[in-house]
Amino acid sequence: MSRTPSRRAALGAAALVALALAGCGSDPNSVAAQAKAGDQKGYISGDGAVETIPAADRQEPVTMQGTLLDGTPWDITSTRGQVLVLNVWGSWCAPCVAEAPDLQKAWEQQQAKKAPVQFMGIDFREEAERGAAFVDKAGITYPSLSDKPGLLILRLQGKAPTTPSTLVLDREGRIAARVNGPVDATTLTGLVDDVVAEK
Repeated sequence: MSRTPSRRAALGAAALVALALAGCGSDPNSVAAQAKAGDQKGYISGDGAVETIPAADRQEPVTMQGTLLDGTPWDITSTRGQVLVLNVWGSWCAPCVAEAPDLQKAWEQQQAKKAPVQFMGIDFREEAERGAAFVDKAGITYPSLSDKPGLLILRLQGKAPTTPSTLVLDREGRIAARVNGPVDATTLTGLVDDVVAEK
């Protein structure tokens, strides 16, 4: 009989742990649930922490195929030999909306330098038409993939757990740096320039 209270306590503790994990989950499904709400509240956003990955520690090249917001098919292998910036965003995500001008500024700077750099957005968990309307309104001139099902970010090796997230891939297509949360133009330009300069 003395085991009953301790067993009940253990079950109670397990239930609390499960609830805590559910409440702070940062997997794509939890972000998806917030996106579906469409109220720009309660989303999970990173704090803008920057991670750089030495060449020797990088994983295999990212593989990805998808469709741009305008319906054009796209394959990531078309960017091999260039540095690729991937930005996971959604028009339902307030930090994504706020960082959009900085991403556009960084893109324009790379174009002005004629750097071997491409930018690609990944519009997460919303209709392509809605994403396209935001891109047009915000004056974003680099393309974005439509990822309404939330499958493309699963190709990013766990490096995009929040929205927004920005990844910098090296010329081989390996993730060389990331910003977990909103990014500013100065930080992104510095990360991109460092990867461009690699030999």
